[in-house]
Amino acid sequence: MPDIVRITSDELVAEISSLGSEMQSLQTTDGRDWLWNGDAAFWTGRSPILFPIVGKALGNHIAVDGLSYEMGQHGFARRAEWVLADASTSTCRFELESSQDTLKTYPFAFLLSLTHSLEGHGLTVTAEVENRDSRPMPFGLGYHPAFLWPLPGGEGKPHTVTLDNGAEPLLTRLEDGLVTRDKLPSPFSRGHLTLAHNLFEADAMIFAEGAGKGLTYAAEGGPSLKFAFDNLPNLALWQKVGAPFLCVEPWHGTAAEAGGSAEMANRPYTTILPPGEKARFAFSVSVTG
Repeated sequence: MPDIVRITSDELVAEISSLGSEMQSLQTTDGRDWLWNGDAAFWTGRSPILFPIVGKALGNHIAVDGLSYEMGQHGFARRAEWVLADASTSTCRFELESSQDTLKTYPFAFLLSLTHSLEGHGLTVTAEVENRDSRPMPFGLGYHPAFLWPLPGGEGKPHTVTLDNGAEPLLTRLEDGLVTRDKLPSPFSRGHLTLAHNLFEADAMIFAEGAGKGLTYAAEGGPSLKFAFDNLPNLALWQKVGAPFLCVEPWHGTAAEAGGSAEMANRPYTTILPPGEKARFAFSVSVTG
């Protein structure tokens, strides 16, 4: 069984599993749940980390320097057993290191760490990727947390997503799990989107550019979650149609393009990290109401 680490602040309590370093719950100290519970009737995920790819690969295979490797959707980190590297009352850090098993599907030596930290009514999740290989390392990294819809105390109220930058980013859709090259009109109006379940009948809504560095997910006149993103330029919103959750997904990288290249280095928004270098990706969320 995976190990579960519990961290706390004056306002919040979170539990993180060694399996995938995945957050299992996020509660306010009054006992209200904010994170999706992983009910298998809809979706067993709760807050998976996506690495070394975001989304699907062409034919479930990536290519590195012309050599093909099998790679499942969203990569392997979310299903791997991580090692607890550090923990305190309010913070924990799990690590995933390359191994003989990972090298068979992703031929690079790496160290991936994921830190969950609570302070007051805020949670910060920080990923750090270190290239321990002798050549540049291409990868994608993303977050996939699911929060309740309706939010606790927001039952019966319209729910909205409002971008901090007030933008109307163009919409990208998926075709058999791969991003299309077509850009569709934005569902946002001056940065504001009223959520409806039918928005997700064609799968995730992806905003590859222009969504900015923060947003608010809220029940009108009720509770809200305020997000900030660091080095995560791509945004997806997703729901299993009719399920009581909304995934707010900040990414650096997307699924492969339909009709595009299988080469890792050519995937959209791929990070290519020089040997010995590190890259950091973080999001924070504050609970109000």
